[in-house]
Amino acid sequence: MQKLIKVHTEDNVAVALINLEQGQKASLNGTEYTILKPTKAKHKIALVDFNEGDKIIMYGVLVGKASQTIALGEVLTTENVKHQSAEVHKKTGDIGWNPPDISIWKDKTFMGYHREDGQVGTANVWLFFPLVFCENRNIEVLKEVFEKELLFEEANKHRMLLRSLVNNTSEEAIVEDEKTRVFENIDVKFITHQGGCGGIRQDSESLARLLAGYVNNPNVAGATVLSLGCQNLQIKIFEDALKAINPDLKKPIVMYEQQQMGTVDDMLSAVIKDSYEAIKKANEIERKPAPISKLRIGLECGGSDGFSGISANPTLGHVSDVMAAVGGTAILSEFPELCGVEQELVNRCESEEKANKFLGLMKAFEKSVVDAGSGFDMNPSPGNIKDGLITDAMKSAGAAKKGGTSRIKDILDYGEYVTESGLNLLCTPGNDVESTTAMAGSGANIILFTTGLGTPTGNPVTPVIKVSSNSELAQKMDDIIDFDTGPVIRGEQSIDEMGNTLLDFIIKVASGEIQTKAQKLNQSDFIPWKRGVSL
Repeated sequence: MQKLIKVHTEDNVAVALINLEQGQKASLNGTEYTILKPTKAKHKIALVDFNEGDKIIMYGVLVGKASQTIALGEVLTTENVKHQSAEVHKKTGDIGWNPPDISIWKDKTFMGYHREDGQVGTANVWLFFPLVFCENRNIEVLKEVFEKELLFEEANKHRMLLRSLVNNTSEEAIVEDEKTRVFENIDVKFITHQGGCGGIRQDSESLARLLAGYVNNPNVAGATVLSLGCQNLQIKIFEDALKAINPDLKKPIVMYEQQQMGTVDDMLSAVIKDSYEAIKKANEIERKPAPISKLRIGLECGGSDGFSGISANPTLGHVSDVMAAVGGTAILSEFPELCGVEQELVNRCESEEKANKFLGLMKAFEKSVVDAGSGFDMNPSPGNIKDGLITDAMKSAGAAKKGGTSRIKDILDYGEYVTESGLNLLCTPGNDVESTTAMAGSGANIILFTTGLGTPTGNPVTPVIKVSSNSELAQKMDDIIDFDTGPVIRGEQSIDEMGNTLLDFIIKVASGEIQTKAQKLNQSDFIPWKRGVSL
């Protein structure tokens, strides 16, 4: 069995594919190496002798420097390696692209929900949300009412356990009323948040753009919006944000302002009556065939491990390249996790203007982090480090593989909506939920989420497909993992083969044939990025 893998021909480190013992021999490309210290799978082994200050290369890019002498065959750790990445100032050239063979994909379709503006949804959601946190309680009340009376979802086993304890009987003796969903073609989802007031005006405007993006998302049929009345995020600010994204939006939106309506009971009664009628009409929309070029796929990673950049992320990269080749869209976010690969990315940008926008956003983001007393080099989490991602640049070089090799068509700041097909870069934090929240707000109708450690993230309006980097995780946490790329690590499938299998799976999810694990768990995470301060 292969014990080591070298990702790029220029690398001076290799990745351990299995746990290696001190003194064990491991061959790589005809050379035999002696392992000097116990090395866990996913960690890196020095392929040369490093002196203090020497550059460490992985994925063909600078990912760190030796902080002390590292002998050939020794494991890399946070004690002997420090973060370092190449400085980037401008676009220095153009990187060409050889598109993948799309003969099997060019005529593929999925069954989606067609909107009047030409977008196509992979889901059909009626969305409830507040403009300000003061309305969160009312949203929660509506959530309980609509979920119980419209969805009649199967009883949670933990709720059944509690009911059996209250009734002093066995769980088997507890029988739920046999009810079915009232509507088959519509889901009802609810968002709460802590914004809309109390911070700087820019935060409220940013939240307005994000919420407007959710309403415009092709997976959303319409929305119920609650406002208190006196908050920073006024209804007009939200309406202006909607017009900026889609001046001719025809989706039904019902809005209520509590301070204009009197009692909570009066407002909620009106909300329930009006929303029910709108939901009933939205239920009439049915799935119809659409070309896969109508897919907008968000690319995310969270709880990454040392295999993520070798199996799961490159698999997403193949999907991204296929989407670009057929005229579809991919969205790569998490700017802190692109630190160290900026030169390649700016040289893949369609124009110097796009390259400069990307560098400007990266530098402004990093400056804000430094001003707060931290830095991008603090990005790897304890879980990342434990599983072999010991520097930010090392983590970033693997994370960037999700974006494949295609040309970069557009650069989006947080809250901007996708208008260009092909690969888009979206400025978000590396935080999983803040990033997935932003991608749905920018129009993603499917999100692919790679993980090596296990992350339960989902989204209120966009199906999130969880892709594991290794089979052990897929087996251990099969309640949250949808797709396993472990066969790549074992040499059983190539990246292209695994990517094609994943794209088949995506089409089934987009068509409603398969529910993601996050959907089954009703995992609907929503965290806006708060860029400003509180006043």
